[in-house]
This record gives sequence, structure tokens and C-alpha cells, in this order.
Amino acid sequence: MVPRVADFVLVDKSDRILVLYHRGEAFRAYRGLQFGDAPMGHKRFEGDERTPEGRYTIDTRNPQSSYHLSLRVSYPNASDREYARAYGRSPGGDIFLHGQPNGLASNLRMRGDWTDGCIALSNAEIEEIWELVPDGTPIEIRQ
Repeated sequence: MVPRVADFVLVDKSDRILVLYHRGEAFRAYRGLQFGDAPMGHKRFEGDERTPEGRYTIDTRNPQSSYHLSLRVSYPNASDREYARAYGRSPGGDIFLHGQPNGLASNLRMRGDWTDGCIALSNAEIEEIWELVPDGTPIEIRQ
């Protein structure tokens, strides 16, 4: 089968699954996602180690990441910034889909939830996602 290019990405935090869609049809799923140390609930502030929830965009990619490849999620949006501002806090940022830390053997994974709010996958999975998800692709992250 010829790989399709995703036009939508869905992340379900409760089920720890990332699904790629093309024209409304799911064509690839990745299970066993890893999140921040506090995976439940929407990211509100810098340092809360939560993964955001809502609709965002994959807005850029970093091949020189400290983790094996990374695709940035456009968090924070205007609503996220306003919420944090109302509390005199920073909403944080630099939320990515990424692989495992550089230097870790490519077939290994960190244990448990270990990111600061990012969504981590295996190195092989992020390599595939890197090829299938172009910049500008909408992403929905839900509990």
C-alpha cells in the first residue's frame, strides 16, 4: 500500500493512541503514547508537565531536536494565553510530538510518562509520522 499523507491527527490521551486520517478515513494508529509526568487534564501553565488538549496545528519540525525528530504543536493558542495571563502566569510552549532522547539506543523507550508535556513515541514511529504528517496539519488532542 502506498502511504497516504495525513490531513488530520487525533491524539486520545486516555487510550494513549495517535491516529492519522486522510479524507476522514483512519489509516494509521500508534499506541502506547507517553506524556508529561502529569498526563491528566489540559495544560494551563509552564512547568505543569501536562499535555495540552484542544485543536492545534503541526506548525514546524525540528530534525536537530534533543529527541529523535520532533514536530511542534501550535500550543499555546489565544485562549491558552489568555487563561494563563489571567493568573499572571506563562502558558508555556514548545510542545512536540517526538521520539526518544538522543543517545538512547534506537530500539529502547524511556519508561512511563517522562516528558514535560510533549507526546513521545518510539523512534521508528516518529520517523514514519515525520514522513506522513506535513506542516499545517490540524491536530486534536483530547482526554
